[in-house]
This record gives sequence, C-alpha cells and structure tokens, in this order.
Amino acid sequence: MKLVTFDDGLVGRLDGETVVELDVPTTRAFFERDGQVGETGRTFALADVRLRAPIVPKKFFHTAGNFREHHEDLVRVDWSHPVNKGIVFFQNVDAIIGPDEPVVYPANLTRELDYELELAVVIGKPGRFFSAEQAAEHIAGYLVFNDITARDIQRKEMESGVFSFSKAIETFCPIGPYIVTADEIDDPHDLDMELRVNGDVRQKSHTSRMSVSIPQLVAYHSPQVYSAGDLITTGTIAGVAASTADPFANYLRPGDVVEAEIEGLGILRNPVVSWQDAYGTAEPPAEWGHPLWGRV
Repeated sequence: MKLVTFDDGLVGRLDGETVVELDVPTTRAFFERDGQVGETGRTFALADVRLRAPIVPKKFFHTAGNFREHHEDLVRVDWSHPVNKGIVFFQNVDAIIGPDEPVVYPANLTRELDYELELAVVIGKPGRFFSAEQAAEHIAGYLVFNDITARDIQRKEMESGVFSFSKAIETFCPIGPYIVTADEIDDPHDLDMELRVNGDVRQKSHTSRMSVSIPQLVAYHSPQVYSAGDLITTGTIAGVAASTADPFANYLRPGDVVEAEIEGLGILRNPVVSWQDAYGTAEPPAEWGHPLWGRV
C-alpha cells in the first residue's frame, strides 16, 4: 500500500492514479490502529490533489555514518570532522515538508546548503529494548528523505561532537512522496538510490551498501522507546556537495530543483527558493544566529 496525506490533511491510499480516502485523521493514527481502518467512500484523481508530507512522527531518529562511502568521501576531501558510524540525533519535526514544497534558502544563516539522500523507516509497532531478530515486527514501511544540511553551521556544531541545528532549520526536512508499506518491499537492502539537482545526477548508490542493516539499526534505536509512526533514517550515500572537488559549485542555490529517488519508493521533488520568494519579505537581519556561528 502507498499511503499519502493530501490537501488539508486527509489520508488516503494510492490506487494507480486515484487516491482512495481512508477513514482516519492522520497517518500516525493509521499505524497506531495497526492499519485497521476503513474507507470513507470518497476517491480523488491524483492529479487533482496536493500531496503533503506523508506523516509527522512523534519522534524522528537520525543515523549518520551508516554508508561508509559517505565517510570515505569526506575523508578524501579533508572534511573538518569524521562522520563515524553510530552517530545518533533527533530531527525537528516542525522542519518537515512534503513533495513539491520549497526548501527555503536562509542566506543570512548559511552559504553551504547541501543535500543528503536517505532511506527512512516507519515504525508501526511501539516497543523498546528489542533485538534485531524482533525488529521486523516493528517495521511498517519506508519513504524517501532528503537531509538538507547547512555545512558551515554543521562544522561549527561538530567542534563539540554533535550536530542538529544545521539540519533542523525550517523546511530542511523533506519527506515523501508517500509511505510504502513493508509488505510491498521484498528487500529494503536491494534498492537503487539516486539524487539529482536540475536533472544532473549528484548521488547514486544502493541500499546494500549500508554498514549496519535495517533490523540492526531499528533494534539499536529501540532503547529510546518507539511510538507508532516514528521515523528512523539510515544515513546518506556518497556524492554530497561537500565531498566534491568544488563544493561551492555544487551547493544548493535558489532556483535549483532537487529530486531524491529510491527504487520502489517514488521521487521526492523539492525546489529551492529564496526567503524573499517564499515569504515576500526581506530576510531577518544578518546578526540573527551569527553570534553563535560566526560569518563564513
């Protein structure tokens, strides 16, 4: 099943080019009810609805460094800090946006806006302190995630060994375009991954290259306690702008369109827009945030 949130927060499932409305207030509630929900009887043409972020979780767990190729990429270009396996942090759920919604470029905060294609896992069953062998019963589905990151802010954060602000700014968390339930994915470790900017391929890899498997990852996070509908990311792959020979030629700018795609999970497309175009006003003053980070 492909689950969507659409228009003003309605929930549905895709049936080809038709959206079948489900009788449930949110996709989180869908998982809280173990998928035991009915249909309202209403259907909509997919072309006539606006897809939203498919879910807003109670908790959003990040994992960094799970694809060794990403770490090796950053070592090759002498990135300021290693991205080692096992880094865990929380995402700001208020930063979530959905397909075709704009990533707003805050030029007064960053000059190094980067992309990171990731697979996200949807938790369907609450739990805590379980093993990798038990993890499958807690996994309900998968979706595409683009971990937008302000690299200049991230470098400052990593001086203390943690990072969060650089990835949690408003609109920096695109997810979607829908949730694919686990029964439709034969093997989540056998999916092609590709991210494009303005049609040019920037990241290309495969989920088989994870260092830690999805069941191990889900079990690893379980002491933090799961609720139905929580999300876990699996880390990004090689090819982020920061790892290229000329990062400033590849960092995102207003006018760019990013397409994040994972085989079987759809294409998550988001434009990058300026603050002025997004809000119709000038950006907040340059000192906003900069006493912490300094100008780069």
